[in-house]
Amino acid sequence: MAESIKTAVNAFYAEYSSYPSNTTGKTDTNFLSAITGNTNGGNYRGIAFLEVPPKFTNGVAANGDLGLVPPKGYGKKMTNFFIQIDSDGLGYVNPTKSGGTKVTNINVPSTVAVWADDPITNKPVGTFK
Repeated sequence: MAESIKTAVNAFYAEYSSYPSNTTGKTDTNFLSAITGNTNGGNYRGIAFLEVPPKFTNGVAANGDLGLVPPKGYGKKMTNFFIQIDSDGLGYVNPTKSGGTKVTNINVPSTVAVWADDPITNKPVGTFK
């Protein structure tokens, strides 16, 4: 799913020449609505850049886990994916700036990085090397 989110963000950029708005650094409900066809977050044409299976949207509202989440069984708590977007045009992202993650990769040469922390190893698993 992380690679699909990354592809959707890049397709959004190709369509609008700007990235979807994302102020939290996570795949929350605002981000989800922007890339799945709602006209929020800069998706003025309402294009569905990502089709999301229900197992990736069944977070627990009381835990603040709404939006895109890893499926049940991935960990005890279903948290949103983390996402970093190079909206400044630097040619890299720095995932260590995302609060709450165990990622140690800095200056990843990519426009978009998407990951989730593995609940067993506490290591990030995602679209960066």
